[in-house]
Amino acid sequence: MCGLAGWVSFQRDLTAHTDIASAMTCTMECRGPDAGGLWTSPRAILGHRRLAIIDLEGGRQPMAAVENDDTQPVITYTGEVYNFRELREELRALGHAFRTSSDTEVVLRAYLEWGAGFAERLNGIYAFAIWDPRTEELLLIRDRMGVKPLYYYPTADGVLFGSEPKAILAHPDAEAVVDPEGLKEIFSIVKTPGHAVFRGMHEVVPATTVRFTRDGRGVTKYWELKATPHTDDLDTTIAHVRDLLEDIVERQLVADVTVGTLLSGGLDSSAVTALAARALAKQGVEQPIRAFSVDFTGHDDRFETNMQWADPDTPFAVEVARQVGAEHIIIELENEDILDPEVRSTVLRAQDLPVSTGDMEYSLLILCRALKKRMTVALSGEAADELFGGYTWFHDKAAVELDSFPWHHPFEKLGGIGALREVGLWDRLGLTEYVKGRYTQALDEVPRLEGESGFEERMRERTYLNLTRWENFLLDRKDRMSMAASLEVRVPFTDHRLVEYVYNTPWAMKSFDGREKSLLRAAMRGLLPDSVLDRKKNPYPSTQDRDYEIALREQVQGLLVEGAPVLRLVSQADIRKLLDRPVGAYAVGGPWSARAVLERLIEFNTWVTEYDVRVEL
Repeated sequence: MCGLAGWVSFQRDLTAHTDIASAMTCTMECRGPDAGGLWTSPRAILGHRRLAIIDLEGGRQPMAAVENDDTQPVITYTGEVYNFRELREELRALGHAFRTSSDTEVVLRAYLEWGAGFAERLNGIYAFAIWDPRTEELLLIRDRMGVKPLYYYPTADGVLFGSEPKAILAHPDAEAVVDPEGLKEIFSIVKTPGHAVFRGMHEVVPATTVRFTRDGRGVTKYWELKATPHTDDLDTTIAHVRDLLEDIVERQLVADVTVGTLLSGGLDSSAVTALAARALAKQGVEQPIRAFSVDFTGHDDRFETNMQWADPDTPFAVEVARQVGAEHIIIELENEDILDPEVRSTVLRAQDLPVSTGDMEYSLLILCRALKKRMTVALSGEAADELFGGYTWFHDKAAVELDSFPWHHPFEKLGGIGALREVGLWDRLGLTEYVKGRYTQALDEVPRLEGESGFEERMRERTYLNLTRWENFLLDRKDRMSMAASLEVRVPFTDHRLVEYVYNTPWAMKSFDGREKSLLRAAMRGLLPDSVLDRKKNPYPSTQDRDYEIALREQVQGLLVEGAPVLRLVSQADIRKLLDRPVGAYAVGGPWSARAVLERLIEFNTWVTEYDVRVEL
């Protein structure tokens, strides 16, 4: 999937500073272990680290256009464009010649032919920078749903940019400073588009082009969700969803390396695995698709049903793999694995921020590492819940009516907000006002359908919030953990054609049988076991072992020392309130739980120390 970094200065001669640009690019090595390169000019340096997926020999970067020996645009690119073959034929017909068979060159040639608006023609997951020396302008472009990250940091005479904040922070002009606004973003579970937590740093908003010239910065939106009437009947809608998914998954299997799937045993990942197995069989591929699952030792024996998890995943994953003919590999974890200091340090460095979902992030990293030993690309079921209405907060009346982000309902119910309040952090940071302001901002963006009102309008709002906030939170987590293991994860449910179609399908159709994800279940009927189709939604697995909670308590106890950074936010007395709860009080994990607050306090303390963060209150 690759990683990029770069530096533009409209006043300095950057040819004397390649050492700095090289240091920035080296921070992206985990995203691209196969090759690296720098393109240098007086005004711009572009860096690239490559994870070779397509055209293993010819797709090296940064890649410059060659046209009559003139100085031409150059690109540093990460991601995959799934319609690159069609675009290449279209460009050839327009007179373009290609030196490679990579999608990178197609993207570069598309810019030469159609200019900055060419991103509208791309179908894929991508983030890239194009420096055009003819006009001395830099374009930063990110995919429609924000699958691939991209950050920038304006300077006095230009801009720094990178796939992750660490690339920017490797530059001496960038400071790791977090002010109250950044702290609010960390602890509120909001995920504001464009917000990068570090002061002065920005995230490229999905579906936007950011242009830098000597005259300043301009931002253009090249795609956005629109509200349009849905005219298909139910049967036609179900069939169209199935057709779209078959096409999407088949496109996303294209690679010059081995491709597998992440299989939890839930509907989403099972659908992707089944469709992938079907597509490979259609292509005459004899080797079965490899499907990977994660579980915890003894999880079935101590499993307890709760608000988030109805049953263990593994038996369902086994059943799906057997039915579709997948080679199923289960990665089984012990507490020691997710408590391993090396794993926890790697997760922190991968995210550049304190963990958000606790042990889920650690186990996801370990799972991705296991996959990487056997393949380079994996398809994931991420983003189906936001699109088809899979979460509890789509179907809980109190969550639907909540005058806030709907996922804050389980955050309150499972004790996460309560724990933040108990230590005084919620009120000290003014999170009630912050969340309210961000919620109002998000509602103002929602595209409205003329004549739509009442419950249908409300559910359109809930869907939009999930697609533009919560989904980006999860996509970012998946990208960081997978790329820390040098694994590319593709996300079929983020294809913009599917998103546009299902977003505008009435909620009455999305829940036509009174269940979550009715459309997706109906579309997969006959392809998956009924036990999986009729199963209640489960989040990504989290350990329920009390020994893990005890280990967390010991780490929190270690925060009660003079000078610990976290004590600038939370007093020793308030931390002791959390420790005074009986063992078992934090057995339930997940991003909404009180246990996640323990994780966040521990990791915040480590983050401030390891990143040398200056916290300004």
